Amino acid sequence: MLNEINQVKQHALLLHDQQQVEAALDQMAADITAELADKNPLVLCVINGGIIATGKLLPRLDFPLTLDSIHASRYRNTTSGSEIHWLFKPTTPLQDRNVLIVDDILDEGHTLKAIVDWCQQRGATQVFTAALLDKDLGCDKPIEADFIGLRVANHYLFGYGMDYKGYLRNAAGIYACKEIL
Repeated sequence: MLNEINQVKQHALLLHDQQQVEAALDQMAADITAELADKNPLVLCVINGGIIATGKLLPRLDFPLTLDSIHASRYRNTTSGSEIHWLFKPTTPLQDRNVLIVDDILDEGHTLKAIVDWCQQRGATQVFTAALLDKDLGCDKPIEADFIGLRVANHYLFGYGMDYKGYLRNAAGIYACKEIL
């Protein structure tokens, strides 16, 4: 497995370097602040992919908020999605709360849509969504994110929380896999 991971990393194409991603996070934080600074939001980090984006955004959001997490996954360390698996749900009540869901990427949109629906069913006042990346699939998605850092072409990506078979989330940039081995 490590040989495969090293080959993927070695042959990947850097799409956005760390400076570009950090600038996008700055802009996302400014946009989120303009919308949510007076709404006392509950920020829900989508585990595992959203950990880095959420961790980078939180210090940039200089207003009252609370934090919890949710773990819903279609990929489970593979390179293609299947049905949604609910692995962990927030312990904070959502009733009458404004919620901001933060994830790494808006890909096909099924997981994010399911999380938004789940939050609404639990009585959230408003549900906002933020994704570090929005992937252009050339088709309509069931949901669009309210706050987007960067738009990317349809590649298999890793870095800043996105993984390749559970690895490479910690890459300091956004990389596209050349052909998946």
